[in-house]
Amino acid sequence: MSHLRALRFLPALTLLACAPQPPSVHPPARPPVELAAPAGDEWYRHAVFYEIFVRSFQDSNGDGKGDLPGLISRLDYLNDGNPDTTTDLGVDALWLMPVFDSPSYHGYDVVDYERIHPDYGTVEDFERLCAEAHRRGMRVILDLVINHSSSQHPWFVESAASRTSAKRDWYMWSDTDLGWRPPWDVFAKGSTWHERNGAYYYGVFWGGMPDLNLKTPAVREEVKRIASFWLGKGADGFRLDAARYLIENGPGVSGQADTAETHAFWKEFAAHVRSVKPDAVLVGENWTTTQAIATYYGSTAQVPGGDELQLNFNFPLADELIKAARSGDGHGVTLKLAEMRSRYPAGVADAPFLTNHDHVRVATQLSGNAGALATAASLLLTMQGSAFVYYGEEVGMANGTTNNDEAKRTPMAWDASAGAGFTTGTPWFSFSPGRESAQVAAQSNAPGSLLSRYRGLIRARHASEALDRGSLKLLTSTEGHTPTLAFLRTWGAERVLVVHNLSDSPETAGPFVLEGEPAEVLFAAPSAGSLVGSDGTWSVTLPGRATGIWRLR
Repeated sequence: MSHLRALRFLPALTLLACAPQPPSVHPPARPPVELAAPAGDEWYRHAVFYEIFVRSFQDSNGDGKGDLPGLISRLDYLNDGNPDTTTDLGVDALWLMPVFDSPSYHGYDVVDYERIHPDYGTVEDFERLCAEAHRRGMRVILDLVINHSSSQHPWFVESAASRTSAKRDWYMWSDTDLGWRPPWDVFAKGSTWHERNGAYYYGVFWGGMPDLNLKTPAVREEVKRIASFWLGKGADGFRLDAARYLIENGPGVSGQADTAETHAFWKEFAAHVRSVKPDAVLVGENWTTTQAIATYYGSTAQVPGGDELQLNFNFPLADELIKAARSGDGHGVTLKLAEMRSRYPAGVADAPFLTNHDHVRVATQLSGNAGALATAASLLLTMQGSAFVYYGEEVGMANGTTNNDEAKRTPMAWDASAGAGFTTGTPWFSFSPGRESAQVAAQSNAPGSLLSRYRGLIRARHASEALDRGSLKLLTSTEGHTPTLAFLRTWGAERVLVVHNLSDSPETAGPFVLEGEPAEVLFAAPSAGSLVGSDGTWSVTLPGRATGIWRLR
């Protein structure tokens, strides 16, 4: 690499020091992008979560549907409780997609919030899952759907039966169709108001999922009681579905999303959860802009990390991580980190991810490209905050062949047998294509596999508090095309340098002006090379799609 090309990787302040220019030629230097370490010592501020669709993870009884006993049998794959072993994934927490009783396969339309779906087992099975996970050092959070219920829930059946029903105000009713359009698509046809027994009820997603009316005190108290019930059964917190849409005050985006009443409720709910289980976590699904997501942390004045939701999924960053892995250009990531620095309250914990159950799987988005999938994994697991991994992502599971949501939630492939180690019966939905290689057995003992990379990166996080929970200072310029991405993670006296080559070709990153010398390689795949330099100025040449992580002394 030429000297001029190398200069692109210098932070703006270092560039000025190395190549001074007359003031009229050079614009003012931008301050380096630096995100503060999450405030507080709670476990969830630096955990690696693993999202599980129980129906698709492991079947224990041959009916073709995953269940809680099946999940328990696979816990050692996720974390065996022994930090010295290398055959487990090493995750810190599990997020279970809805497990409550529901008439649908997906479970987001609940008919009984205190009963486990019969396909999955019993409340006792859930308690045993929590006990076994806790014994291995893992936490368990539940998908709690309180924006809406099923239209078959007894609450709604009673509410719809009569205008004088005691539960009439548990849902929103109108004598006429008010014609509100969905707040995420003002041009959509159809109304969010649905007819039943001569009146209209509000259901923002569809008629089968009427919105609960959280303006009604009795509903708020019932929701808090349900949360207490599951915390008492061993749950360590909740992922909160559709968190932006809880309380409406009129039509349009401003009336149906991100309302002041919604924020007030989350403060009330969070305070209740803290009173029941102080270290329980609330994770918000707020699929929106960085600026709007930032508001769901609430105020940090009295509660470190915010008095609303302690973690919020970073949808905009997820898009940029996948774009960077696909294109070999990290410019969008640098800009998103800069935007987070300017928008997020200092000290909050981010929740980065690649995809979840609502997305086309990352392996399909990246066309199964092994290098791009390795890059995506490396980016995710070196970002600040609490990383979320979608089940099967670690082996490169692709989408199924249909165009419905089931194709994003296909059964896990464990081995090459007819039932893929998932079931001895007929799976509830067809396996994704490519399971001959995108399965656990084929990758477990292969050092260069995607699964090995996930395992190695999670071990590196656990071996370094700076990488696990520290601040992040971007060393890469936010200007122009960026084939490498570098940042410094810091916690106390520990400093860790992370460098990614996003491209398919060898690239030299640096020079980086950093005090100290490389002391230990925490992660290098494939053969990332060595830092070279002296007097605190370092560069590194990395092969295509390689990541290097070094602890400095």
